[in-house]
Amino acid sequence: MKLLKKLLLALGLAGLSALAGAPALAADDDLAAIQKTGVIRIGTEGTYAPFTFHETSDNKLVGFDVDIGRAIAAKLGVKPEFVEGKWDGLIAGLNVNRYDVVINQVGISAERQAKYDFSRPYIASAAALIVRADNDSIHGFADLKGKRSANSISSNFAKLAERNGAQVVAVQGFNDAVALLLAGRVDATVNDYLSYLDFKKQQPQAKVKVVARDDSAEFGRSGVLMRKGQTPLKAAIDKAIDAIIADGTYKQISERYFGEDLASKIR
Repeated sequence: MKLLKKLLLALGLAGLSALAGAPALAADDDLAAIQKTGVIRIGTEGTYAPFTFHETSDNKLVGFDVDIGRAIAAKLGVKPEFVEGKWDGLIAGLNVNRYDVVINQVGISAERQAKYDFSRPYIASAAALIVRADNDSIHGFADLKGKRSANSISSNFAKLAERNGAQVVAVQGFNDAVALLLAGRVDATVNDYLSYLDFKKQQPQAKVKVVARDDSAEFGRSGVLMRKGQTPLKAAIDKAIDAIIADGTYKQISERYFGEDLASKIR
């Protein structure tokens, strides 16, 4: 009887050990899971032109980041499946396995790198301090002290505004921020410089201007975000990014949205 109990106990402990190890094995094998299903699930906003947005004519999801995601998927030999969500919960969606990666101009920062992995940078930009054209009191980031800045609340841009003493007014994206700015409900927005260039291209008469830029790495480089410890997936995506730069795909996508090849800024 005692022998039987010992055997059952041993089997139970072995089973628990196997179960305990299962999540770790699964967590280390996202690339294999993607290859098995033939689909890479990409988290993105869908409201952040020109990176990820919907065309007004047919509501198709388009943008620089969307096209980069499709190009990466093609190099991996799988199909892209875009899962849209609001910025404030977008990164957290990785934790609950809503998608495999996030491609949404996620800035590479030390804080994020402590919790997640990034691919090599696939684009570089800058943080722009944008005000109304008639504003003559804000000339640099230090002038934000005591002012109201419209920003996506958890973005690096919001953190820059807060570090300079601004009160952040939460919005969902660039267009909402500029709308509040033009309506006089905020004093400024700290936002992506490439988004500003696209906005002015679409609405050249809009009475806004850039008064300062921050080109530091905190804002300038964005990468594909994935769960921590995804070494095979990171290596595969890095290789895919190198490949689309080498074969001219990146140049085509970049010129489509910005009128120039941005590859030289990320090499």
